[in-house]
Amino acid sequence: MRYVNPEQLGAPKGYNNGVMPSGGSVLFVAGQIGGDKDRAVVGDRFADQFDQALANVVAVVQAAGGTPESIGKLTIFVTSVDEYIAAREEIGRRYRARMGRHFPAMTLVEVRRLVEPRAKVEIEGFACV
Repeated sequence: MRYVNPEQLGAPKGYNNGVMPSGGSVLFVAGQIGGDKDRAVVGDRFADQFDQALANVVAVVQAAGGTPESIGKLTIFVTSVDEYIAAREEIGRRYRARMGRHFPAMTLVEVRRLVEPRAKVEIEGFACV
């Protein structure tokens, strides 16, 4: 196994940001919240957290040698579907700024809470690199 932990995400504790099987081309990207290098949540706005979480996913993929277009599946966990819907236009603009017109398979799941109390969104994914 190859573990992928880009410096700009800070040191993970108890997990790896990405895991790629030896001899394989699939990268499993751990759930990423909207946290900076120090793992601090970037703010309370949903769109800001979404943008940073997606940036973190892309950073893991790039650290493994891929591009945003390498991402084949994203699962987005949110603490409020209503908040996601309210921010949908801004989320769409930010998504396209990071991913262009590449739309992998996606799933949106509302959850009661995330491990980080301030986090409103967590994104995990699979990429082929």
